[in-house]
Amino acid sequence: MRNNYESPLNKRYSSKEMSYLFSDEMKFKTWRKLWIALAESEKELGLNITDEQINELKTFASDINYEVAEAREKEVRHDVMSHVYAYGMQCPSAKGIIHLGATSCFVGDNTDIIIMKEALLLVKKKIINVISHLTTFAQKYKAMPTLGFTHLQPAQLTTVGKRATLWIQDLVLDLENIEFVIETLKLRGVKGTTGTQASFMELFNGDEEKIKELERKVTKKMGFLKAYGVTGQTYPRKVDSTVLNTLSEVAQSAYKFSNDLRILQSLKEMEEPFEKNQIGSSAMAYKRNPMRSERISALSRYIIVNSLNPAITAGTQWFERTLDDSANKRIAVAEAFLALDGVLNLYINISSNLVVYPKVIAARLNAELPFMATENILMEAVKRGGDRQELHEKIRVYSMETGKRVKEEGLDNDLMVRIAKDSAFKLEENDVLTILDAKNFIGRAPGQVDDFINEYVKPILENNKNSLDVNVEINV
Repeated sequence: MRNNYESPLNKRYSSKEMSYLFSDEMKFKTWRKLWIALAESEKELGLNITDEQINELKTFASDINYEVAEAREKEVRHDVMSHVYAYGMQCPSAKGIIHLGATSCFVGDNTDIIIMKEALLLVKKKIINVISHLTTFAQKYKAMPTLGFTHLQPAQLTTVGKRATLWIQDLVLDLENIEFVIETLKLRGVKGTTGTQASFMELFNGDEEKIKELERKVTKKMGFLKAYGVTGQTYPRKVDSTVLNTLSEVAQSAYKFSNDLRILQSLKEMEEPFEKNQIGSSAMAYKRNPMRSERISALSRYIIVNSLNPAITAGTQWFERTLDDSANKRIAVAEAFLALDGVLNLYINISSNLVVYPKVIAARLNAELPFMATENILMEAVKRGGDRQELHEKIRVYSMETGKRVKEEGLDNDLMVRIAKDSAFKLEENDVLTILDAKNFIGRAPGQVDDFINEYVKPILENNKNSLDVNVEINV
């Protein structure tokens, strides 16, 4: 609707897959799956629940009567009890055993964990695709010399492909962290109102072994290996903080990439994709703004800042639970995932279509390389009989004169011409040009690219080959 606010995260940035995970439909269908798992497990452990009741619950597991639940919530002001009521209206023979012994957090918290795990798996899948695209790029340009920068000032040479491995390595570290979080994520389980399982002690006449088995059964039915050993009313809110910190780390990696690319595009060395009919500026028709990289920066900044929300919530949960977590977490957690999904969609799009301008790269490199080559020139001239101290002073003077020529007069770098003309160096022009070959200054960069990809990246891509070739859509 055009007369209501709609979150740009849904409307412009995130994918349908990620948006669905945080939808009402996903949430309420998962609630019903949990109620079924609970009833099944309670029946298996001897409570008076019939197969007919279980089958009735399963019949309406995905057929949610939202209008009944919404009308009931207006009356009772309780979302879980409204859906228990609505489910019971569809399942009259089973309504008496729905949510038996459980508290609201049985469905609410367990569902949040399930959704976060599914969302983390989608994030993981997209990171793997970015890594794949950047790996192809790094291999293609592993030996192309380019000017390195430290402090954003010209430094020793690297290669275009070697620089890309820095972006990949950030994502490899992120992937390791995400896999750890996915593997260690646990359900809240079946813990009762304040985590003591008191209601289940009543149901099972104090049989603690059955209660422990109940939790194991429900946990397994919902696809998890374990539940948290102890909880208050909720699962530990540190879990949300851990998850969003992990998302923040991915955002940091994407942020760094986007800033690097924005600078490279300003230097005209590399560009993000620019479509045939794309408009760069409403006023300046010639412009090719790095709008996708800028959007990565913007959304990443939001994710990084937003990660403070669950951190503060985790620190301010009093005793067994306070409800100031609820409104905050349903916004902060969902929006972190939606925003990061938008970031990764953009990252996939850009990394699969990066544009490189070799002649611009070479021109900038050649303007700075003479200064970097002076030590090599000095060593070669000394080997040919020159005086090291005398030649060092000559290079210093020529460098100062050349620097003034470049900076103050806007002329080209003629340092090597000056050196070649000075007989004290005993170097012909061809000798200087040989020394000046950029490939003499890139160290092991090409080999490092190969080693890194073979040792660290290829195993990841091989182990996750079924996750490759994700198609993403960029809305703006």
